[in-house]
Amino acid sequence: MTGADSFWWYITLEGGSEQEEALSSLADLSGGIGSEEHEGSGKIRLRIYYRTSHDLGYWLELLNHVLESFPGISVVDMGKIENRQWHTEWKEAFPPLPVGEKFVVLAPWHRGSEPNDRIPLYIYPGSAFGTGYHESTQIALTLLERHMKPHWNIADIGTGSGILFIGAIRLGAGKVYARDLDPAVLNEVLNNMELNGIYKEEVDLKEGNLLQGFDHTVNLLIANIIIEPLMSMIPDVPHALCDGGIAIFSGLLTKEKDTFIETLNKAGLKIIDELERNDWWGVAVTKK
Repeated sequence: MTGADSFWWYITLEGGSEQEEALSSLADLSGGIGSEEHEGSGKIRLRIYYRTSHDLGYWLELLNHVLESFPGISVVDMGKIENRQWHTEWKEAFPPLPVGEKFVVLAPWHRGSEPNDRIPLYIYPGSAFGTGYHESTQIALTLLERHMKPHWNIADIGTGSGILFIGAIRLGAGKVYARDLDPAVLNEVLNNMELNGIYKEEVDLKEGNLLQGFDHTVNLLIANIIIEPLMSMIPDVPHALCDGGIAIFSGLLTKEKDTFIETLNKAGLKIIDELERNDWWGVAVTKK
């Protein structure tokens, strides 16, 4: 173990007892690799652990951005803690997970335990969003398997871990374009591609801010990110879709549904499918 691995950053959140699910979601949305919950006096505190690959300020900024969608939850403590066998303990938090009708998401140390009737997606749980264990990623994968057709060209915007385009490739996608604003994410994507036997030449993987500078048309566009960037991207989506193309959006809370539908209508997009899981909602749309 290197000196950099000898401790973990932590940030502690506090919310009401009714916000337990939201607190758990925040651990995944902010790139946490483990968490511990404590309850008392009508409040819940969740200590989220983060890797030392970034400084504490990076994780705090990321978490504060996500917290904007979760009123009533606040940061109450932060710091570092000496490593206590998290290199083995945190692995237990990522068992094989069936998603939808076709996929099973597995961390690489579970290779060999795949059900025969499901398509394995090997994802290393790192700091990039999209381990497969969050409801919004499960919604996106389920809508993907429902609507994608073999040989379709795919755009995965805000790719995170790469799990969505890896799933698309496993379903027979043609050309794949993947974009993420964070250049640090791209190495994690390459690692996950290697885990799944996908060569880097098979994917047009680049740093990119949503659809800025994206001059391709695709059959299917996927974006699993929070509402603000999704809504800013919506006006550009029809231009990125070919005739009959479909866009899948996830990362949305059910309480944000009406606002998002209004934005879709203004952009000339109509809903063809939608899915809810706990407090999360995702939608598949096409051009009117």
